[in-house]
Amino acid sequence: MSRIIAVANQKGGVGKTTTCVNVAASLAASDRRVLLVDFDPQANATTGCGIGGSALESTACEVLLGKAQARETIVSVDADNFALLPANSDLTAAEIRLMQEKGREYRLRNALEPVRELYDYVLIDCPPAINLLTLNALTAADGVLIPIQCEYYALEGLSSLLETVRQVRNTVNQGLQIEGLLRTMHDPRNRLANDVSEQLIKHFRHKVYRTVIPRNVRLAEAPSFGVSVLSHDPRSRGALAYLAVAAEILRQESERAHIGGA
Repeated sequence: MSRIIAVANQKGGVGKTTTCVNVAASLAASDRRVLLVDFDPQANATTGCGIGGSALESTACEVLLGKAQARETIVSVDADNFALLPANSDLTAAEIRLMQEKGREYRLRNALEPVRELYDYVLIDCPPAINLLTLNALTAADGVLIPIQCEYYALEGLSSLLETVRQVRNTVNQGLQIEGLLRTMHDPRNRLANDVSEQLIKHFRHKVYRTVIPRNVRLAEAPSFGVSVLSHDPRSRGALAYLAVAAEILRQESERAHIGGA
């Protein structure tokens, strides 16, 4: 049974796309079949995988509008052994066109339905906003992974996102769960970062991943080479951290399967 995970945070610059690309690569390195859906008009996940969005015949935009099928739009990210549903800036226009459409929040869920069982994990890179694209991702997802930078405004933005998740659960997707909170770009020498980290653990307990993603030069460099940090420098602190996150995700899945089979 495949699992769809939306990676979301309406605050930009928290490592959302970095998390998507590197968790996808880490799960693929664990012999899982992975699809990464770039659902952000900035298309950073697409370019970060070494694929030029402007040269593609069809993207997530055409899939969302029903002009193309996901199966024929998905491309292979050979360097990291996972699949990608690419995007470009046309996604913004698609969102505007769908505003008045009936059932607009189900478009992504319906588009992924024919291909989801081809993959063990589908990761959706959401835009840094609570908009129709993010709503589509949350409607399609089984869980939400929230990258969060340990800084002053982090908790304030988190409460807004959690309220959105609650509303989605109460209206269009009753099965939606919080997959986990991932602390990113962490500097243990920063007292505020440590204080916010402690607050997250206090309030959310087991929902906070044990792994903390450090600030890491190799992690920051990798997108400019069009590969994940696992391909760029597999021994770097960033690569090891994302492999550990993937291990936590796989352990969660194993625990769910055990409970379901009990």
